[in-house]
Amino acid sequence: MNSIDKATQTQLTNIQAKTGKTLEQLYDLIRASGLAKTGEIRDMLKTTLGLGHGDANALALTYKTSLEAPSAKNDDVLDEIYAGAKAGLRVIHEQVMSEIAKLGDFEIAPKKGYVSLRRKKQFAMLGPGTKQRLEVGLNMKGVAANERLQEMPAGGMCQYKVFLSSIAEVDQELMDWVRQAYDSAG
Repeated sequence: MNSIDKATQTQLTNIQAKTGKTLEQLYDLIRASGLAKTGEIRDMLKTTLGLGHGDANALALTYKTSLEAPSAKNDDVLDEIYAGAKAGLRVIHEQVMSEIAKLGDFEIAPKKGYVSLRRKKQFAMLGPGTKQRLEVGLNMKGVAANERLQEMPAGGMCQYKVFLSSIAEVDQELMDWVRQAYDSAG
């Protein structure tokens, strides 16, 4: 995360503290207003919540950005992640993402070699584990590991991982674990 992203995240955290509302609640307020233009949203937030110009503008811009379809940049990153021998894993990745999208709102943050999925914090990551297997990392607690759900050493980016080698493995068991990680992140 670069310094601009960190500054924006800090500003959003402060806005949530000032208003006593979560980011989801703030977005719900904006959606309910029916306003579409950034300037109109900013002015509504200033009036309704008593936010200063900078905070209201940052929130309006962040909200508008959240509505945008995944950018070509994200697609380019996926093209890089799933290039060459790993290209066959992209269809599994897309199936997992399709199922996760049914859970609700979350942020997709492409990284070099994987995609991070976040609510208030990261709940999952997806990327090639090998040339033949997609790795799904999950952040959740209190789940008994088994042959399929492997517990990771403490201090890592995820507490658990699951390897998938076919679309058929994007099943109810996997999605139950993803749901638990999703719920605990936000």
